Amino acid sequence: MTDMHIDQKVLSDLRDVMEEGYLQLVQTFLEDSERRLAQLHAAKSAEELGIAAHSFKGSSSNMGAVALAALCQLLEDRARQPPLYGIEDLVNRIDQEFLEVQRFYQDEHQRISAG
Repeated sequence: MTDMHIDQKVLSDLRDVMEEGYLQLVQTFLEDSERRLAQLHAAKSAEELGIAAHSFKGSSSNMGAVALAALCQLLEDRARQPPLYGIEDLVNRIDQEFLEVQRFYQDEHQRISAG
């Protein structure tokens, strides 16, 4: 199930490169993502939505959250094509996908902390 959500190769590369800093990176990503999600929900225009989706896509991609990054890309593309009818569905899918990613990274954090 995780394979659909997380690119394990990106993750293992990050662990190798970051070493001791990896846990901090995970923590920062989770906090950052919650802020980005809030920005998505608070966006008042297509432009704001596109900017929020773009930055969330970048951080998700860097952390190997491939499905989340793909959804953010869809949202970014969609924000360039008003009117934005039905866009709530896409934002909800991003919310749901983030819950999966968040669960994975929280487990990852605990696993490494315990190790």
